[in-house]
Amino acid sequence: MDSKQQLVKLSDGHFIPALGYGTYKPDEVPNTETLKATKLAIDAGFRHIDTAYAYLVEEEVGQAIKSKIAEGRVKREDIFLTSKLWCTFHRPELVQDSLKTSLKKLGLDYVDLYIIHFPVPLKPGEEIFPTDEQGKTLFDTGDICATWEAMEKCKDAGLAKSIGVSNFNRRQLEKILNKPGLKYKPVCNQVECHPYFNQSKLLDFCKSKDIILVAFGALGTQRDKKWMDLSFPVLLEDPVLCAIAKKHNRSPALIALRYQVQRGVVVLAQSFKEKNIKENVQVFEFQLTPEDMKAIDALDRNLRYLPAKFTEGHPECPYADEY
Repeated sequence: MDSKQQLVKLSDGHFIPALGYGTYKPDEVPNTETLKATKLAIDAGFRHIDTAYAYLVEEEVGQAIKSKIAEGRVKREDIFLTSKLWCTFHRPELVQDSLKTSLKKLGLDYVDLYIIHFPVPLKPGEEIFPTDEQGKTLFDTGDICATWEAMEKCKDAGLAKSIGVSNFNRRQLEKILNKPGLKYKPVCNQVECHPYFNQSKLLDFCKSKDIILVAFGALGTQRDKKWMDLSFPVLLEDPVLCAIAKKHNRSPALIALRYQVQRGVVVLAQSFKEKNIKENVQVFEFQLTPEDMKAIDALDRNLRYLPAKFTEGHPECPYADEY
């Protein structure tokens, strides 16, 4: 890994860059923007790229990486790429084929990290969000431990260097950690995490189990009306964040990113704007004081911007528990 990236060691011995570029996009943003922005991110120094089957941009992400390899800017091994197993592929017999589909779209031989996107299985099929006539989510029955065993096989097959989970609560993590015959434990749990929802209890639990917490929505999410209530406060307009930003002569976004880095959280930053993409890699160029960290900790208001309502009503809905 080149570039001025800080690396975090995973429990399986691999290393993940502490800052990642997120590739989720709202429906109204064209896929060409993802291609352009992912290239800009690599040019700016991002070496960790986070994508998913359900984002429907794996082709563009793969094209961006391959074009930068062809230019000689990076080698494949310089890039840490994550993709995710979608909920409609939880049945053990579907897991490896789904990863192969993602790899084909990406045009790559392996991903550095493959994670279970949500602990909730949905009805298998072409639809990303299968629903009945009334618009109710069609769930599947399934055992997360059986899905995990299929993930372990993906690692053994060399299709994924590391395997992890996303949007899991403590109980669901423990279910996998306590599974008889566990071969590999999840290296990470990727969850919504930002100063208004700092996940301190889940972070402490993950640290105690040598599981890295990866933060999405770290800048307060993209405020996609499809997924969130737009009346929620805008994180980056918070007066405390803005005051700390002013003191350090940095943007509020950089303060929110640096906060996570100093807590030992791997943080994803998402932007389509060249100026912001270039600015976000400056997260390693300054430090917050213990007082700054304390002031940001105090902003927590248990505000989940993205409640993933499609999981509600399933026994494995991850947000029913306290953490």
